Amino acid sequence: MSQMTLTYFDAPVSRGEECRLALFLAGVPFTDDRLKPGEFDKRKASTPYGAVPVLTAEGHPTIAQSNAILRLIGSLHGLHPTEPWEAARHEALMGAIEDMRGRLTATRLPDKDALKKAREEFAKGYLMEWARHVQAQLGDPFVGGAGLQVADLKLFVCMTPLMKGGMDHIPPTVFDDFPKLTKHHAAVKAHPKVAEWYAR
Repeated sequence: MSQMTLTYFDAPVSRGEECRLALFLAGVPFTDDRLKPGEFDKRKASTPYGAVPVLTAEGHPTIAQSNAILRLIGSLHGLHPTEPWEAARHEALMGAIEDMRGRLTATRLPDKDALKKAREEFAKGYLMEWARHVQAQLGDPFVGGAGLQVADLKLFVCMTPLMKGGMDHIPPTVFDDFPKLTKHHAAVKAHPKVAEWYAR
């Protein structure tokens, strides 16, 4: 297989981080191309949709969009269901995570009072409904049961900053009423390969 390159911002967060984790868990050697401040503006026009992450490999088209990258890695390396209906269920969950990220992004308002109000409403309203739906999709402890797959990595990465208190006006206890969801997060964090990635 051609050497892969995963391009994303130089930060251990969001869509790029979940793709890095997937490659690492799959045992795929890859170039971790981390963009420094200002670099993205220079490369934006060369990406398929004007955004990162992107995955490149010689002899193959450049793949953009994190869910497509995750599905590709997972399908090639046993980290995504092979049964079509179960695969679609995992992909629907990944889509729901992107929906939540979009709603969270919409709360990033320049006015401090407006930001506080939007975040508090998001945490008490939409995020509670989202967590209830997502929790209902979980097996024990992972989405598909005993085996960790790419949808688990995406859910783990999206929840981490919220559970660390990394978002202003969203308390780190926001998921405390969803024990299956917090158990999932702990199980992914404790996975030997995930722990190895963060111990590097």
